[in-house]
Amino acid sequence: MNSRVLVLNASFEPINVCTARRAVVLILKGVANAEECSAQWLHSSRFSMPMPSVIRLIEYIHIPFERKSLSRKNILLRDHNTCQYCGRVFPPQDLTLDHITPRSRGGDSAWENLVACCRSCNNRKGDRTPEGAGMRLMKRPQAYNLHVNRQIIRYLGRTDEAWRKYLFY
Repeated sequence: MNSRVLVLNASFEPINVCTARRAVVLILKGVANAEECSAQWLHSSRFSMPMPSVIRLIEYIHIPFERKSLSRKNILLRDHNTCQYCGRVFPPQDLTLDHITPRSRGGDSAWENLVACCRSCNNRKGDRTPEGAGMRLMKRPQAYNLHVNRQIIRYLGRTDEAWRKYLFY
């Protein structure tokens, strides 16, 4: 019941990812319909239904732009658990957050100044800028916006084939 489910607006626009438990509640309340289902089934004493993998809201919901909170989890999602200096993919627990402009040199903790970094690259960079350490960033970090949100949803759905036609790969 904790598997991920893609949530589409009534216009088929991807807007969120929720748990299967939440998706089933939305379907049973009549707020959403299942667009794609997995091979698993949910059973109760009187009712059985396939486990949804993509749901679509029945009524269109206007979603104003929201600023996502700056957190380790959101930075790692934005950077796809990839060290932004060496380009290797790591499990989340093996990554650190690096300030591009170190805090000791006036750098702040902001979306544009934080990147995912492996421990060895972070130690090598130390208290210097990437240029000062002779290192190069794979890409400049972006602040959270609609494009970054779509990238995060694509990253989360990379293993589920049913999501692909809704995520515009």
